[in-house]
Amino acid sequence: MQAVAFCPGHITGFFKAEVDQERPELQGSLGAGFCINEGVTTTVKVTSSDKPRFRIKVTGYQTDNTQVSEFVINEFFKIAKESFFVDIEHNIAIPVGYGLGSSGAVALSLAFALNEAMGTNLSRTQIGQIAHNAEIFCKTGLGTVLSSYYGGFEIRTKQGAPGIGSLKKIYNNSSAIVICFSPISTKEFIKDQLPRINGLGGKMVDKLLKSRDYQDFLNMSLEFAKYVNVITPKMDVVIKDLQSNGFKCGVAMFGETVFTLVPKSKEEQVMNILKKYNGIVIQSKIDKSGARVNQC
Repeated sequence: MQAVAFCPGHITGFFKAEVDQERPELQGSLGAGFCINEGVTTTVKVTSSDKPRFRIKVTGYQTDNTQVSEFVINEFFKIAKESFFVDIEHNIAIPVGYGLGSSGAVALSLAFALNEAMGTNLSRTQIGQIAHNAEIFCKTGLGTVLSSYYGGFEIRTKQGAPGIGSLKKIYNNSSAIVICFSPISTKEFIKDQLPRINGLGGKMVDKLLKSRDYQDFLNMSLEFAKYVNVITPKMDVVIKDLQSNGFKCGVAMFGETVFTLVPKSKEEQVMNILKKYNGIVIQSKIDKSGARVNQC
């Protein structure tokens, strides 16, 4: 049996971590961000086996850590009524470690594909909870799975896994343009920085819920990045260049990554600015559908 699933990448502009609960599905973050059309496509092939076994192959952008995938597959092995050999291929179309939600997209796309291929008949909510718990357990993210599960431009208003956490979508037809310079370890950042940033992140959620304006979101994302002190000299040059040309921008949590949201008519102008810099540039629409199984 074979199945293919896709999960969009996601960029968080600011957040407030909620990690005091013991159960991983109750942990997570409030915050705001958006999904992009690029993400992770996972293909799963299963065959009967004498014992549960798996193989993971990665194409596209590479990752040196398959811990999230292993967590998800082992959860499905516990649920499955028979033993399978599972052949997994992750095609990662977004840079890993740059604040684009790659680990959450790996977890969600794999969980959706496994459920289809192994015939475990879990609900969408149960699938999302396994992926969320994988991120919490592996310390690779807090709110990405909830956001990528639903898609769109969103404000997370209650932390937790799908079925527990909640968010409000904001209609937005902008194009997202992103430039990535180098990765940052989410695990290290989550451990070191949380106490000092939660107050600001919580206030920003309340403010954006009132205005529901993407320009305010960009302003807040940049303010948040300055407060958390993650803006490198390289990023600062790009931010100032965009601002001098009339474009507001934000910073992805967490990576050396600058982004902006602009009308389609302004895409070319922004692309011409970013092409001057030695980074990975992504031009995308906002993905409004979230994680899903593809029809083979």
